[in-house]
Order: sequence, then C-alpha cells, then structure tokens
Amino acid sequence: MPIPDKIASANKINEFLSGIVTHGGLHLKYRITVDPPLAEERDWERPEILVEFSGPDSPLLLERGAELLRAIELLALEMLRLHGNEHEKVCFDCMNHRALRLEELRLAAGVAADRVRKTGSPYNFAPMSSRERRIVHLALRDHTDLRTESEGMGLRRYVVVYPKDYKGASNPSRRTLP
Repeated sequence: MPIPDKIASANKINEFLSGIVTHGGLHLKYRITVDPPLAEERDWERPEILVEFSGPDSPLLLERGAELLRAIELLALEMLRLHGNEHEKVCFDCMNHRALRLEELRLAAGVAADRVRKTGSPYNFAPMSSRERRIVHLALRDHTDLRTESEGMGLRRYVVVYPKDYKGASNPSRRTLP
C-alpha cells in the first residue's frame, strides 16, 4: 500500500530534519525527493520518498555502520506511523552509502551461496535489519539449488542460506562472512 499523502509526509520529514540539523548543530544539507526515479543502484529498493544528506558532517552519519543515519531514518518512520512492512517506502542515504551497502550484501550473498554449494551445509549471516535481510533473500532468489530463510527474533534476526533439499538440524552452528 503506497504512502497516502507523499507530499504531506515529505513535509513532515522536512520539519523533523530541520529541527535535528538546526538544534543538533550539524553542518548538513538534505534533499527530499518524492517518487525518485529508479536508478540501477536502487533496483531492489523502490522508495516513495528518498532523503539524501550531504555536507561537512556527512561522515558523522556514517560512523559505526551508519548508526546515526539509520537512527534518524527510524525516528522519521515512527513519526510517519508507517507499519513495519512499509518501511522500505522511505529511504535515507548519505554519500551513496545505501548503494555501497547493497553491493556489499549482494557480494556476501554470492560468497555464502558458493560456500553452501561447496560444503552442503547451511550458512548463517550475522544479524541484520529487515531491509538488509530482504536484499540477501532477493540476491539469492534465482538460485534454484538454494533456499533462504530468516531466523531469530527482533534485533537478532538473520538470514540462513540452505541447500535446497537440506534436512539437517534447524539451527546449525553459526558461521559468518569475514
């Protein structure tokens, strides 16, 4: 279900970010785009509202795995009262971090697929957000000899890659990519 009033939602995000940037003393600029054109690097994400940050304090948003960027995005999503399955409709990015992370996840999915094929054993990724889990699932969706499942609870939810007909224990010992 699309965001009912994208312009009103974008205006709410603008008010929210204006307060954060001003009162936080951050040297940032941001651009909010409603219905952004689809770009190659966003082929697995189709946001209805895209927020892109730039400026001298951009590296602050990306420290510790983009923790601050993700936190601001989560607060904006909560403010808009979007359901969990609608979170992909609003996307925050800074210095092309999102596209770089997508490529990293695609490559990791490929490495995991190769390991599962070679060993015949399941491969567990480290816990990740629902968006990132979705990217891994989509990256491997056309690999008919494999299947993926999300396991775990809450912030500890992760993706497991299995050989298609795997019948072993449901929770194998955890292996992660370096």
